[in-house]
Amino acid sequence: MRRGEGPTKVESPPVPTQQVGSNLKNKSRVTVKVPCVVGGFGPLFLFPPCVHKSGLLSVDRYTWLLSLQRRKHIISATHFPLSFERMASPGEAFAEKGFDFLVVGGGTAGLTVAARLADASPDIRVGVLEAGGLAIGDGLVEWPGIAGRALGSHLDWSFETAPQPGLGGRVVPWNRGRVLGGSSALNYMTWNRAAQQDYDDWKELGNEGWGWDDLLPFFKKSENFHTPTSKSQKAAQIALHDGFVGVGGPVQVSYPNEFTASHALWHQTLNSVGVETNDAHLAGSNVGCWTSTVSVDPRTATRSYAATAYYQPNAWRMNLVVLTEAEVLEILLSSEDGGGDSNWKATGVRFTHQGTEYSASASREVIVSAGSVQSPQILELSGIGGKEVLSAAGIPVKVDNPNVGENLQDHMTTTLLFEVDPSLPNPDDLKTDSLLVAAKEEYAKSLTGPLTVLPVSMAYIPASTFIPPSTLSTLIPSTLNTEQTTSAADRDALLCRRFSSSSSSKLGHMEFVFDLGNWSPIELPPNDSNPKKYASMLQILQYPFSKGSIHISPTRSLTINPQYYSGKNGHLDLEVALHAHRFAERIVAAQPLATLIKKQISPTPEESATDDNLRKWLRKVMVTDWHPVGTCAMGGRLGREGGVVDQRLKVYGVQGLRIVDASVMPLQISAHLQATVYAIAEKAAVMVLEDCGIEM
Repeated sequence: MRRGEGPTKVESPPVPTQQVGSNLKNKSRVTVKVPCVVGGFGPLFLFPPCVHKSGLLSVDRYTWLLSLQRRKHIISATHFPLSFERMASPGEAFAEKGFDFLVVGGGTAGLTVAARLADASPDIRVGVLEAGGLAIGDGLVEWPGIAGRALGSHLDWSFETAPQPGLGGRVVPWNRGRVLGGSSALNYMTWNRAAQQDYDDWKELGNEGWGWDDLLPFFKKSENFHTPTSKSQKAAQIALHDGFVGVGGPVQVSYPNEFTASHALWHQTLNSVGVETNDAHLAGSNVGCWTSTVSVDPRTATRSYAATAYYQPNAWRMNLVVLTEAEVLEILLSSEDGGGDSNWKATGVRFTHQGTEYSASASREVIVSAGSVQSPQILELSGIGGKEVLSAAGIPVKVDNPNVGENLQDHMTTTLLFEVDPSLPNPDDLKTDSLLVAAKEEYAKSLTGPLTVLPVSMAYIPASTFIPPSTLSTLIPSTLNTEQTTSAADRDALLCRRFSSSSSSKLGHMEFVFDLGNWSPIELPPNDSNPKKYASMLQILQYPFSKGSIHISPTRSLTINPQYYSGKNGHLDLEVALHAHRFAERIVAAQPLATLIKKQISPTPEESATDDNLRKWLRKVMVTDWHPVGTCAMGGRLGREGGVVDQRLKVYGVQGLRIVDASVMPLQISAHLQATVYAIAEKAAVMVLEDCGIEM
């Protein structure tokens, strides 16, 4: 089981009962005992009755009041045991309000856009519909050292792929955040950027305004970089990134103050095999080894994510309304002339809340931010997609665009597993109840200890480093010989160029991460009689040739088919992964990292003895790195023939409808996605305001 994977009950520190809101002008109050998100009952809160008239505005007012507390719990109206006369249900109240903008999905991108629009003017009414609940104050989400334990929990959609032929028919779990904050609440908090060329490739496809120079201001706008201490800088070879990081933005970005024992050996080991330390990995080139920045607030030692960074500071705004546990069924489209393939306008959405269906209206725009998995799903359920897919599901075709749900690209991970020195502190120690209790006590007392430690030993290594040039030139052709659309051919041409002699030494084709703890998906026998500790070396393929799709099925369920190691060119990914694995073996055999390793567990000597054996092992252990992109891609110069949205992120064929999330990325990038998704959303908010003629 991968490090930290699987739901675990983690109790947050108790919040003392107190009265909040005594300074409100309206002294007439109703006392409500509110169940907290994490176990038990929370504090008593006092509110003026006017807050409750809609049954929904309480989301904002409660959040504002609760934010006065140190733990900053947010409680949705859906959690209140309300019993007021003439009280509208939260879903009904939301539906009756009427909004200028409706945002579908309160995740990484959705909350960013919503907060920026609401902040632009108090006259702009913004509504957000989020399928999940609230987790602010929940240690399962906030404590860095147990990142991953929310995977598979009630905070996770827990999707699965279709059986993958390239993986021997295996089904791969696909975790996505079902919680306010989306996957930014579940990820491992890595904060990095891709190579400048990756973003410039988007622009080269004809998507003006999406190159590195265009996006850099929005990267900086989203973040508040905390300068590390001089001690940390020296101990972990930390870079400062002068001029390339933002200060004052919503997302708190920092370097950890504590590291696993292996990190002290990382840079020296990589240097010994020819990989140099990168002193500016956020400045447009991530090639080399480095200590990763993370989305953690060092002042509180807690995760900084969309709910705490963008929603919570803006929750007091009367013009921002969030309804949790609300699942969108379709986008409502209208047409004055009775339809046609490009005469539709988005007017609102149909959604369910607590088992009842409602409709909500948007006078200006509907913004879909449901992620690479569910944004194409929602479009297809609304009649926007390929006619074959829609007809099979019995959905009337309103906009025929077969690009919807296609072009799926994901990062693929394989993991070497080792037995290591059992005397070393190990993140897996937190799976022992007594050690977790001790770690929680240390964390509560001083915000230090194992609960603050994250995997930050990173290296992005060019293909030319781990694949011999003669092999590389024959392995990856300059063009792919496939029967495909012009748009796919254009994207594949840029993908091939990334492996060409001009780029193969300048880009990080494979990410390597070393961390103490077991990240492997293989099942290990119990070792209670002779406890063992483990370490993992992850290899994460950055530029996949495997291209898949996400569509609704004839029964309208979701079919996720990444086509790992399969399809027309997926076999190339397997060969790149094989060469990367051989290089990983060199890394772990080098000093001083080798001093920690007692024995290699996976693959076994037999599994890695030959290339054919190793290919079988790679197919057996490959898993997602949770970075799907491209399913509603920008069409660039080809327009609707090349994608789903234009360079302003407007859906082709529908007025008043945009998509803002990772699905608009036409090509995969060499980075963990969250920093880029925040930047996309920051840029999108500006474009929305510009296009609507709203001054910022």
